[in-house]
Amino acid sequence: MTSPDGGSSTAPTRPSDAPDAALYDAVAVEHGVIYGYGIVSAHSTPDANQLVSDSLAGHRELREEGIARLVERKVTPPIPAIGYDLPFVVDDPTGAAKLAVRMEEDSAVAWRAVLEQAVAADDRELAVSALTRAAVSAARWRAVLGVAPTTVAFPGGNE
Repeated sequence: MTSPDGGSSTAPTRPSDAPDAALYDAVAVEHGVIYGYGIVSAHSTPDANQLVSDSLAGHRELREEGIARLVERKVTPPIPAIGYDLPFVVDDPTGAAKLAVRMEEDSAVAWRAVLEQAVAADDRELAVSALTRAAVSAARWRAVLGVAPTTVAFPGGNE
């Protein structure tokens, strides 16, 4: 998902250091995913409430951890946009589940980049955990959709 204005001139500057830039990007993606789960929640059926709640809580946790690490490194974290453009119209439970899958895939891409760029062991551990969470959550949403297989071989990649 992208912010409708493409960003703001008052937004923090993306760091030039590759590991910090990847983490900055992952936090920015998490902002969008958290926003998107509001849309998913509004259009999901009650039987998906726990999945929405668990997914949202996990993404909030990842965002907060990413922000804390950036601040610790004296990097100003990205700020959330006022709103985000959805990749497609969501107006029913199927659209909500498809959006959830898409957001989990986007999150996996972002955290895989953190994993690829990380030099610190704790950043690699966070990225592996985040990538795993995104893969599991995406699989659960694919199951809601009745998509088979529910998993992909390399989450966050196009292999």
